[in-house]
Amino acid sequence: MSALPSTEVPSSSAALGKEPEARLLTEAVTRLRRALRSSIRTDYPWETLPMAQVELLQGLGEHSPARISDLAARRRLAPSTVSGLIGQMITAGLVARDVDAADRRASVVTLTEAGREKLAAWTTAHERRIDAALAALDDGARAAITGALPALFQLAENLGEPSGGVAGG
Repeated sequence: MSALPSTEVPSSSAALGKEPEARLLTEAVTRLRRALRSSIRTDYPWETLPMAQVELLQGLGEHSPARISDLAARRRLAPSTVSGLIGQMITAGLVARDVDAADRRASVVTLTEAGREKLAAWTTAHERRIDAALAALDDGARAAITGALPALFQLAENLGEPSGGVAGG
């Protein structure tokens, strides 16, 4: 399989005169996520954090402390799923559960120092991988990617992703 995405338009799309942007963007995003996951595990074998936990750490990095229900709503996950992930992260020492000062009946989750360090290491490792991949591109390709970033963030907002965060692989 080629490392470059196929830009060939399927005959059914071509026959209908439809642009394949959605299909190509879906393929590009899927390949980017897969490549990041694969390369990070190869280049940084210590990195074993599941993506769902990374996304919760990122959420807590942006809004902490947070209730589990708020984390679930932001990530569009079931509260029971987030609760289970948070339980694993508490066991790993990445987050801590405390009583909500505004409502003593509720609990909130905060990043621990270990959680902050793990998130920073994860972010740095991904940035290094992406920097290296960008450096291998010609100036035109890098400029195209840089120019597309505002539109990609807008697309994420249009798809319902909360603004203010950068998605990782």
